[in-house]
Amino acid sequence: MGSNPTSSANLIMTQIKFAPEIFISGAFSVIFNVTNRMKYDLLHNFFRGIFRGIMLQGAHNTPNSEVPFMPAVTTPLTVKQIDSAKPKDKQYRLYDGGGLVFTIKPNGGKYWIMRYRYEKKSHELHLGTYPEVPLSKAREFREEVRVQVAAGIDPKRYREEAENQLLRQKEGSFESVARSWCEIQKPRWTERHGSDVINSLETNVFPYIGSRPIYELKPRELLDVVKVIDDRGASEIARRVLQRISAIYDYAFAHGLVELNPTAGLVKGLKPQKKQNFAALSAEEVPELVRAIEGYHGHPITKLALKLCLLTASRTNEIRFASWQEFDLDNTLWCIPAERMKMRRDHRVPLSRQAVAVVEELIQYSGKNKYLFPNQNKPHTPITENTMLYALYRMGFHKRSTVHGFRTLFSTIANEKSDFSADAVERQLAHQEQNRIRAAYHRADYLDERRELMQWWADYLDGQNNI
Repeated sequence: MGSNPTSSANLIMTQIKFAPEIFISGAFSVIFNVTNRMKYDLLHNFFRGIFRGIMLQGAHNTPNSEVPFMPAVTTPLTVKQIDSAKPKDKQYRLYDGGGLVFTIKPNGGKYWIMRYRYEKKSHELHLGTYPEVPLSKAREFREEVRVQVAAGIDPKRYREEAENQLLRQKEGSFESVARSWCEIQKPRWTERHGSDVINSLETNVFPYIGSRPIYELKPRELLDVVKVIDDRGASEIARRVLQRISAIYDYAFAHGLVELNPTAGLVKGLKPQKKQNFAALSAEEVPELVRAIEGYHGHPITKLALKLCLLTASRTNEIRFASWQEFDLDNTLWCIPAERMKMRRDHRVPLSRQAVAVVEELIQYSGKNKYLFPNQNKPHTPITENTMLYALYRMGFHKRSTVHGFRTLFSTIANEKSDFSADAVERQLAHQEQNRIRAAYHRADYLDERRELMQWWADYLDGQNNI
């Protein structure tokens, strides 16, 4: 019975496809009987070349040309297998299949690697350490890499670009730019003012827009942030914060981070502001004030702070942060450095006999501290900004006077009741000369005249106590 050529051919092709090594061995057995060993070797290499070509041709005909080989079947890893993997003398790897590799280093470190082919080249992508990146997450990364390769995207380059974009957004966030602006401004600010600026931003702005890229914020978003402050009745703070946001955008514009300042005109979106001056007493009320301070039964340091503030007509923060090293009692001078002054200029305050007596009395309370007026709960810090103000309120001067009002009281009485020059009075108050041309030439300190002025003022206050 004759054989069917077609069936024989199909049988041969089936054997070639599923058991090529068996076919080759059988063919070589036949060939070996009719030729010598040299011909055997030549034919062996010839047939192996044919079948390698067949296999490669089949791989090139698959849809994904980036995988020109058929991967071996790999048993997926388990969490237990990963956790129990112990370090060895040399680094070794466990395979989860599909290019996902788990690496164990001699020092015990474990991390994931994704192997893939892109543009006919092999690549490796670091996916993270274990257990920070668990098995399930690593497999998700593997699928992302496969999708990216199939779409013609290099996963490694894609990740680098994503990380760079995230870094640019972080460096260009409103908060990072704002803090850079603060650093630039520090030399021009007093320590206290610098602290106020950054605290106002940390409290009122950063929680809402700090992480946002500065270039994508819209005017309405900025106004909404400031209106939160305005709506709680802090109109003055709202305007200051808006001014600071505007200055930050000017800084960002100068450095090419934004194309324009979106804060222009936003102040019109806030509630109208009523002009308010610091509450101050009249000359007729001075006797009541002096007696109230002398009879104050609160902490001695608070009482002495009020007395020195009134005797020197100094600002609240100048008194609060006064340190012992600034005082020269032998020459009856208090020398406040420029970095503590609002106008960033050294200020010499002549001390009257009464002011010297206050400072000497303070030695028993704070002579071993840095500050003349230390905080009782935190001695390394000064009294709070409201310590003297609340003491005034308890004396009955709520809505009648503030501590800053002492300066207004001094200026009014000195200009109206003494013969001292207005320039000496203004210099004692450390005011900025409003006329720029005059300010450029007018640098007189008037120290001698101010010595007489401040002694006159202290004597005047003593006289009021006897009325």
